[in-house]
Amino acid sequence: MKVLDLQCAQGHAFEGWFGSEEDFQSQQARALVQCPLCGDASISKKLSAPRLNLSRTSTPESSGRAEQSKGADQGDKALAVAGPQDANMAKLWMEIGRHLMANTTDVGQRFAEEARKIHYGEAPERGIRGQTSAREARELMEEGIGVLPFAVPEALKGPLQ
Repeated sequence: MKVLDLQCAQGHAFEGWFGSEEDFQSQQARALVQCPLCGDASISKKLSAPRLNLSRTSTPESSGRAEQSKGADQGDKALAVAGPQDANMAKLWMEIGRHLMANTTDVGQRFAEEARKIHYGEAPERGIRGQTSAREARELMEEGIGVLPFAVPEALKGPLQ
C-alpha cells in the first residue's frame, strides 16, 4: 500500500491510499483522483517522509493509520488530511455539507430567481441550494437576501449513505 500526501490546486491537503505508484498515476490520468473537499482534479504530490518498518511492533501512529484506512467510504476521504487541525476542519466541512444537502431543496440554476421569490413572499419559505454566479450572489446580498456560498464536497454530490 502506498500512502501519498496530496494537494489540490486550491491548497487543500489530504492523503491518498493506492496499491502502487502505477495505480496512482493511472487514476490521476483518468481524473479519478479528486480533492475530497472541493472536487478539484488538479492534484499534485507533496513531499513526504517515507515510513520505514524497522521492527514488527506497531506504533500507535501506524495502528491509527491502519484503522483510518479500514472501511473508509467516499464521504470519509476528507478525514485523511495533513494535520489534526486540518482533519477536524475537514470533518466539520463534511458535516456541514451533509446537513445542507439533507435540509435544503436543490433548485439548480434557478437559485437567484427562487431566492428572490422566497424573500419577497412569492414562494413558501424554505432552505434552498443551487448554482449562481458571484455577481448574482452579490446582488442578492445587496437586496438583503441571505446567501451563503458553499462549495459542496464532491463526496456528497452522489447518493448519501
